[in-house]
Amino acid sequence: MTDKTPYIEVAVTLPVFNTYTYAVPEPMQEIIAPGKRVLVPFGKRKITGYVLGNAKNSDITGIKEIIEILDEIPLFPSSMIPFFKWLSDYYIHPLGEVIKEALPGGINLNECISVHITECGAQWLDQNKATTLENEILCFLSSDACRLTDLSKKLCREIPGSMISRMERNGLICRKREIQKPVTRQKTERYVACLPSRMPDITLSGPKQKILESASEYGKISVAELKKIVPTAASHIRKLEEDGLISVFDEPVYRDPFGESVSPDHPPKLTLDQQHVVSNVVKNLGNGFETFLLAGVTGSGKTEVYMHIAAEAIQKNLSVLVLVPEIALVSEIERRFRARFGECVAVLHSGLSAGERLDQWIRISNRQCPVVIGARSALFAPLTDIGLIVVDEEHDTSYKQESRFRYNARDMAIIRARLEGAIALLGSATPSIQSVHNITNKKFNELSLQNRVFLQDMPDIHVVDLRKHKDFRGTRRFITVDLHKAITETLDRKEQVLLFLNRRGFASYPVCAACGEAIKCRYCDITLTLHQKAGAYKCHLCGYSLPSTAACGNCGSTSIKRLGMGTEKIESTVKGLFPEARVARMDRDTVSQKGSLVKLLKGLRNHEIDILIGTQMVAKGHDFPNITLVGIICADLSLSFPDFRAGELTFQVLAQVAGRAGRGSRPGRVILQTYNPDHFSISAATEHDFMKFYNQEIAFRKAFKYPPFSRIIQLKISGRDREKTRDQTAEIGRMCDRLKKENTDFQQWIDILGPIEAPLSKVANRYRWQVLVKSESVDLLHRFVRSLIFENGLHLSGSPVKVAVDVDPFFMM
Repeated sequence: MTDKTPYIEVAVTLPVFNTYTYAVPEPMQEIIAPGKRVLVPFGKRKITGYVLGNAKNSDITGIKEIIEILDEIPLFPSSMIPFFKWLSDYYIHPLGEVIKEALPGGINLNECISVHITECGAQWLDQNKATTLENEILCFLSSDACRLTDLSKKLCREIPGSMISRMERNGLICRKREIQKPVTRQKTERYVACLPSRMPDITLSGPKQKILESASEYGKISVAELKKIVPTAASHIRKLEEDGLISVFDEPVYRDPFGESVSPDHPPKLTLDQQHVVSNVVKNLGNGFETFLLAGVTGSGKTEVYMHIAAEAIQKNLSVLVLVPEIALVSEIERRFRARFGECVAVLHSGLSAGERLDQWIRISNRQCPVVIGARSALFAPLTDIGLIVVDEEHDTSYKQESRFRYNARDMAIIRARLEGAIALLGSATPSIQSVHNITNKKFNELSLQNRVFLQDMPDIHVVDLRKHKDFRGTRRFITVDLHKAITETLDRKEQVLLFLNRRGFASYPVCAACGEAIKCRYCDITLTLHQKAGAYKCHLCGYSLPSTAACGNCGSTSIKRLGMGTEKIESTVKGLFPEARVARMDRDTVSQKGSLVKLLKGLRNHEIDILIGTQMVAKGHDFPNITLVGIICADLSLSFPDFRAGELTFQVLAQVAGRAGRGSRPGRVILQTYNPDHFSISAATEHDFMKFYNQEIAFRKAFKYPPFSRIIQLKISGRDREKTRDQTAEIGRMCDRLKKENTDFQQWIDILGPIEAPLSKVANRYRWQVLVKSESVDLLHRFVRSLIFENGLHLSGSPVKVAVDVDPFFMM
């Protein structure tokens, strides 16, 4: 931007696709800059907007002025603005909401409507002239005003909008528009510093003299630290400040998101394979955009490769972004990077508190941290001069966000690298079909690590056919004789065991013994899962729960058969079978509290755990050198999903979890239990043969024109009223058919699948339908959906039926 500009382009935090031009008052023109937030008038409201740059001078009269500039320095660099615009265009999502999703939460100023009692209302309350509900509202408002949207929640009852309007017309209440303060702010701490020019010639009394000496010794000292030296410091500080002997001021402090400190490490000598990979990437650092796919077997040392390349990037004054698929992996890779690079490492993920996330964001913005590690949201870290973006476990579906702004962090990491002229390095032991296909199309450069670091053999995998155990009763149906024997032998050798089942809870299918009705969620089309420790049946989609003592909703019987299994049942069974073993469980239920995951991983490293039971989070990237046995309780759970990727997901999770065995000095083995031993996904995982799986899977995808041979956009339609949702879905289907018939290109290249009811037809009390739009042409696919929205009146946020656009969808349920 120029030093002074009268007009700026602003994206507002509302679901609107346009950007808007605002005038900048002259006193603000010198400090306005791209990346800063501004408070702007929008209709009758005042909302937060993001400055994108200069707007063209306009002859249009009546351009509104910004109200306030909210930031001293930009929250994001101007180099990210083309990236935000690309995201908005590709994912067909409003630009302001894209930027809002990228920034730390809770920092924006927005206007809200609050309800206040009037003098007339107070008189009616005293004279008891109002109705019972009106009296209840007036009584509540007499103590304090309330946001209109919160009134029903505060009173724990539904309040009709017509009643609020009537009370307002009668002068009992009034509405006021107020600026809602940001929830998240920088943390500050009070400091004391001496003013040497005003130091007294005489010695003061004990505590005051000690305060001056301490402040003089340290230059400045926080009041909290000062109280440790002089417990009564608070009572003397104000007097010393009034006498002009000290200054008292606030300074920002960072909330530390890290756990325990780590000891520095030294780079180990790389294997020849690792050296080859590093040299191939490093020679391209700083020389423009390239994408590399590193396919390395489990235990081949991919993380060490990342760190060596990162070190080279830092030496060239380039910054590094490292993405991992889940928060569970951040702590481990962050420890390794901090041990190597020290305090120049920042972390960004949703597991941080809002304040910690803001502090990390500011550190990165201030260029104090050239290395950023995080889960998918770290994609938006405000880095400049990016040289390397690493996407570890690039195959993982957790990189796709499934709500609000539905983006794929893996794909967008490549786009950001392209826009920044950086290297994108994708790594995985089980690369995605899409990425391997991109190698065959010469879009990606291929790198490989075929051997483990210490040349350990891949674990031997023994398949147990569960069809032969279907007549067994009790625990022998899922802890087979082979698995029981292997666990016993492993524990006798003082080694560790990992048991994998990708389903949490105790019983996944509770059913009434009297009438046969399943215990279902009140708000979703799904069976509740019994969580025995919590004493509740829980819905894994919306969070609805019933006490474990609840009776059948159909017949009232209290006799409930607890069928099915989850990690909690496996934990209970294993503790009964191996009472001397130290057993732990790693799933969303056990690691939800802050610090619990770090504590569990530390216990595993220190061999305080003999048997670890977990869901897919144990399969991702963790290095457990003393685990020599992996038991896969049931390998088939994901095969039955109504999703063309079901085979790929099954192969990946089996290969990944099997790779946790034998990573140390002792050989590993895997007991894989399955009802489908002949399925090609399972046989390929058993043989550690990715190309066998790929060749069969890619032929299936090509035959049915599934990705990567086409692209898909999913229209997700949902509403609380079953009939209105169905009728609106039918209208969308007719709209799609009309649009296709009107254009010959659409007729030739666009396929419309649906409308059809979603496999999970009801979630969180919303009835769900979907339309899949498929095409081999990305441009035509986007043209078709954009035409639906912008030219044919498809309303995305209408009430009561909402339509969400999901580009490149993963979750088809």
